[in-house]
Amino acid sequence: MALAFDEFGRPFIILREQEKKTRLRGLDAQKANIASAKAVARILRTSLGPKGMDKMLQSPDGDVIITNDGATILEQMDVDNQIAKLMVELSRSQDYEIGDGTTGVVVMAGALLEQAEKLLERGIHPIRVAEGYEMASKVAFDHLEHISEKFEFSADNIEPLVQTCMTTLSSKIVNRCKRALAEIAVKAVLAVADLERKDVNLDLIKVEGKVGGKLEDTELVYGIIVDKDMSHPQMPKRIEDAKIAILTCPFEPPKPKTKHKVDIDTVEKFQTLREQEQKYFDEMVQKCKDAGATLVICQWGFDDEANHLLMHRNLPAVRWVGGVELELIAIATGGRIVPRFQELSPEKLGKAGLVREKSFGTTKDRMLYIEKCANSRAVTIFIRGGNKMMIEETKRSLHDALCVARNLIRNNSIVYGGGSAEISCSIAVETAADRHPGVEQYAIRSFADALDAVPLALAENSGLSPIDTLTAVKAQQVKESNPHCGIDCNDVGTTDMKEQNVFETLIGKQQQILLATQVVKMILKIDDVISPSEY
Repeated sequence: MALAFDEFGRPFIILREQEKKTRLRGLDAQKANIASAKAVARILRTSLGPKGMDKMLQSPDGDVIITNDGATILEQMDVDNQIAKLMVELSRSQDYEIGDGTTGVVVMAGALLEQAEKLLERGIHPIRVAEGYEMASKVAFDHLEHISEKFEFSADNIEPLVQTCMTTLSSKIVNRCKRALAEIAVKAVLAVADLERKDVNLDLIKVEGKVGGKLEDTELVYGIIVDKDMSHPQMPKRIEDAKIAILTCPFEPPKPKTKHKVDIDTVEKFQTLREQEQKYFDEMVQKCKDAGATLVICQWGFDDEANHLLMHRNLPAVRWVGGVELELIAIATGGRIVPRFQELSPEKLGKAGLVREKSFGTTKDRMLYIEKCANSRAVTIFIRGGNKMMIEETKRSLHDALCVARNLIRNNSIVYGGGSAEISCSIAVETAADRHPGVEQYAIRSFADALDAVPLALAENSGLSPIDTLTAVKAQQVKESNPHCGIDCNDVGTTDMKEQNVFETLIGKQQQILLATQVVKMILKIDDVISPSEY
């Protein structure tokens, strides 16, 4: 820390405990920040694209996560550096807003910072670099609008949506059955989508997983799956045209709120107590029967006596169903959640065409399927897989695919993938640089170079020679003025991404460029880092 002296030459303290603090200022601070952000970007660079590698992360309590999803990798990495935390937030905001492209946005920000470092070394002021980047990102943003195409789809013609979801899934571990998973994702989104308002509520899509089976067994259920079974083994396993009573009150005799104690000193008193309890249970079960319910789903447990009575009265029941699942069941069957037995009435019951219990494999695992519901606005995607990590990763991949389908319903413009959009933007930004006099021109050119980082990483991960491939594709784009030429990662033999059917959503790409530029501007503007030094 710099010492300050008064007019008599005595040093005095400005910052509290300044001898315990470290301080980086000026160019050193920027370089340190850029270095830490680049380090994060370098980790994610290898997991970009269809041939990208996966990362294996072990949490402190020994859980292992294997994933390709940029946001998940950074969330689980437990980063310590402040600037690296900004990168984590960057990919998280991309994940919340768009759901896909979380790796690309970090790679993009890393490349922008790498280019900025070169400019800072030449003595260009960081604010000028940031302003140049801002101009360039506007150019790129508008250019993406310009090269995008509208993608017409309807509830009958879902092929365009499926193709786009397949692009998302191709970079994941599940890419061997991406066609099936993409179709499941699209059908699920269309089942809950409100096409007039162009809105999709992803909360209505429940993703359940069970270890066992194989990935191809993953299915879409138009209804709800509950990981529970009937409360009594002799209850029917299949109920058609079920009328469902959804209760949040326990099947137990009422308990007073205060502390109490019952003195029983004769057999007669015990008899009356027991008869009283039995009467309570009888009334409860009778109320359910009177309302016309043929299945009871309860949030709490029952006494054995209640269970026995329900069994005798032929009223199948499910207990200990979680609150979220109850809400979904209520949405799907069009029932109301009833808090007290006194309020049960026929119109509050939910209706389902079929409720069945299905068992898996040789284990005692059973699940309850509630299908053919009155209101099919709630669906479940049921994933099978070889092990727990595979299922978790499939859930994350499907989340990406669901988000892409949702974005396309909101805004049906697409750009072509495989790095073609970035290369095209890079060319556009390069030409725009000539129109800007002054120092910003350098920054705009650097932005154009940074845009090439994504196609470069794609080529590198696919085992092609990055620079040759990139220059060849770029030359082809300029020569044919065709913005659809990208990196041929899968060795199909054509660089035209239109033929390869590799699409990405326009809003996803635009969001990537905007978010990356914002974070880079923020990092460039920091010129003084004061941190408590470690002992």
